[in-house]
Amino acid sequence: MAKNSNEHKATDAALRVIFKTMDAHQAQEIREAYYNAVEGLRTLADALEIADANQQDSAGPLLVEHLYAIEAIDAMKRSRLGAIL
Repeated sequence: MAKNSNEHKATDAALRVIFKTMDAHQAQEIREAYYNAVEGLRTLADALEIADANQQDSAGPLLVEHLYAIEAIDAMKRSRLGAIL
């Protein structure tokens, strides 16, 4: 656990330096894209889950796509961008 914490600290520090020295417009573009992506993935996952539930035979392809969206959300949670943006 300490190793992950140390890795996170190192990554966070490196990202902070990068964003601090980056062109402000580019940094803002990345920030907005990150938040749009996270929000979009949540909206997509929810919409797919609801659409699947409305199917006569649920637990089909829409639910599989929902699970892919959840995997993408989980991957974004592991990203350190959210912690420093």
